[in-house]
Amino acid sequence: MPIDLPFIWAGIIAFAVLAYVILDGFDLGVGILFPFFPEKHEKDLMMNSVAPVWDGNETWLVLGGGGLLAVFPLAYATILPALYAPLIIMLLGLIFRGVAFEYRWRTKRAEHLWNWAFAGGSFVAAFFQGVALGALVQGIPVANRAYSGGWWDWLTPFSLATGAALVIGYALLGATWLVMKTEGEISDRARSFALPLSFATVGAMGVFSLWTPWLEPLYFERWFKFPTLIFSIIVPVLVLGCLYVIVNGLRKGHDARPFLAALGLFVLGYAGIGISFYPYIVPTSLTIWEAAAPDESLAFLLYGAVILVPMILGYTAYAYWVFRGKLNPDEGYH
Repeated sequence: MPIDLPFIWAGIIAFAVLAYVILDGFDLGVGILFPFFPEKHEKDLMMNSVAPVWDGNETWLVLGGGGLLAVFPLAYATILPALYAPLIIMLLGLIFRGVAFEYRWRTKRAEHLWNWAFAGGSFVAAFFQGVALGALVQGIPVANRAYSGGWWDWLTPFSLATGAALVIGYALLGATWLVMKTEGEISDRARSFALPLSFATVGAMGVFSLWTPWLEPLYFERWFKFPTLIFSIIVPVLVLGCLYVIVNGLRKGHDARPFLAALGLFVLGYAGIGISFYPYIVPTSLTIWEAAAPDESLAFLLYGAVILVPMILGYTAYAYWVFRGKLNPDEGYH
């Protein structure tokens, strides 16, 4: 495994995408659960629980997408044409929920419309993130260094199933976040949602663990041949460990453990995808070395990343520290 500039940049992009998934995942999950909390004060509290951090969380999406364009331009030029439709719909969902954060508090008459914009935008963004992920996992055909598939190749039973699974997973993150950040009736209701969602999420992970190896011979080899077979044995045990912590934490009234264990499920799933993909950035067509920009460009951009990434980590950690602890219903970001 050569440790060179393309490898380092692949690690930075992978870290940015993971940071986006686990950070923005819970605030999208709060939006997905929005219609299941009918009272206005509950919706106010839910939105206030993520209002200070949601836009900072999306910084990682910008870093991942922008970084992909700058350092792996061939991958960017190949993936985008294949996934234009789901990615544009996902961005429209993010725009609707972002606008809802500001406008919902400024109107009484149209508040219900912004409630649906927040919930619908969260659901659409989560679902089409999953669809795009599924379309990427199932493979993107490349010929002469360009996308060679059709307009609707992304739309398959597998990609639709990954979209539904990601909605369930994000809803679990949102429910456990509300358990951690709120008290009383809203926390109890979130706890009642989190329990079945945890089993549904682990069940979906099991289904895709059995489904994915049959999509490509490379995946089958990675999952069932030594040495990566070790990962296929260890990960299910770790996943069941996370499920135990979630269920035990919910039943015994712990606040933070279910959320941290739910994040653990996403980290394990993401690691599984990474092991299936490596060294491809466009499975199974382009490796990270085939798609990388010239070394001079990668080195120049790395100077910026060395400054930028710690800054983002620093202000993200500071924001979570400032707004730590349970949410006070009488106070809020708005």
